[in-house]
Amino acid sequence: MWVSKSIYESLPYFYLAVGGISLIASMYLNHWHWPTICFVVGISSLVGGLVLLLKRRDFRHYDHRGKPKE
Repeated sequence: MWVSKSIYESLPYFYLAVGGISLIASMYLNHWHWPTICFVVGISSLVGGLVLLLKRRDFRHYDHRGKPKE
């Protein structure tokens, strides 16, 4: 699947925003199992966004042998 560069570059920030909003929502929702659902979605989105940011950073700064690009 191909996406435009602007959408591709903004995905980690979208995941981080969704994670933050879900964690905040988990504090204010009190009906049924929604706090637990929002908490799990929030933590998963935050971890996914951070992993994606760090993997992209490493890929852009290091070559395939693990040496810094010049």
